[in-house]
Amino acid sequence: MSNYPFSYKITWPVRFVRPSLRGNTPGRLPDRVRFLPKPGQSVRLAFVGDISAVANKRPPVFDRELSALLASADLVIGNCESPVVDRPSARMGTRLGTHHAMTEAFLQGVLAAAGISAGRLVLSLANNHVLDQGAEGFEATLAALDRLGIATIGTTTVVSKLSVGPLTLGLAAFTQWRNAPAEAFSGRVAMAQDFFDTSGNGLVGAEGADLVCAVPHWDWEFRHFPRAGTRAWAQRLARLGAGLVVGHHAHVVQPIARVDDTLVAYGLGDFLGTALARQPWPGRISAILAVDVSADAATRGEIASYRLVPFMRQRDGECERMMPLEKVDGDLGTKALARWQAVYGAAPRGLTS
Repeated sequence: MSNYPFSYKITWPVRFVRPSLRGNTPGRLPDRVRFLPKPGQSVRLAFVGDISAVANKRPPVFDRELSALLASADLVIGNCESPVVDRPSARMGTRLGTHHAMTEAFLQGVLAAAGISAGRLVLSLANNHVLDQGAEGFEATLAALDRLGIATIGTTTVVSKLSVGPLTLGLAAFTQWRNAPAEAFSGRVAMAQDFFDTSGNGLVGAEGADLVCAVPHWDWEFRHFPRAGTRAWAQRLARLGAGLVVGHHAHVVQPIARVDDTLVAYGLGDFLGTALARQPWPGRISAILAVDVSADAATRGEIASYRLVPFMRQRDGECERMMPLEKVDGDLGTKALARWQAVYGAAPRGLTS
């Protein structure tokens, strides 16, 4: 049913317990960079990782600094890792956590806690779990997100264009992986091969966009450094005209790099826990990527600066508490900061620095 290679499947349990730091390559950037002088006009994009209710029975609790950062964004983009349904059809799998699901009320609670208004949120549906509750669950998800006023991407290989302040943003998404047969995904979700076959020498529908952002669901899970094939896809996306690439699926933080003029964030970890509630600590380190895009005439659509803001998801009864990494105390905080430095080459400088 799924398209994971055998070597991927047999190493998954080991990597879930002990996420890998192997495979580091040169060329990674620090967790924040300014490319241009501060523009007179700009648009702020905030990217978050995978969103699911698997590790949460109640909506999460966000530190005020994190919710203020998200509230400051003109647009928030994330990956909807769970079908949005009233009742799961795959009951046993959902109970075990192998099949994802969340209710519309839960999602509304997440947005309220995070300071994100539905009207400035875009969610990708191009991921391996989107059909966990079958075709009916997929249709229910589309209907629920439409009711909430949340825009979606990843159901077609064509770039979607969206006005964000004075800029026109192009958004495209695809998934490398699926948990259901190919025929179930066909016509519903943009798969990687179809996306690249359709794109040819340029991204379809990108004309008129000031900046095109690709949101791929790629790479192998619980590995901090992307595989060679993932890096090659990033190069291909850059050649096709994507100026910003923000990936998902690894469930751990991954590096950020510059590929020609394209900024690539390989993985942000989970925005909400998508594995078990008692997930090992390296998989509970996540990040929000804030990108400021120039709207000045001379540099319109260029990335002026970015910063990765790390946080840790900590258990709080039936939900998770989101805490900036620098506020995590004790041995856990020390280990988490060391892991962040191993991925980005430096300790985080905090939200206000």
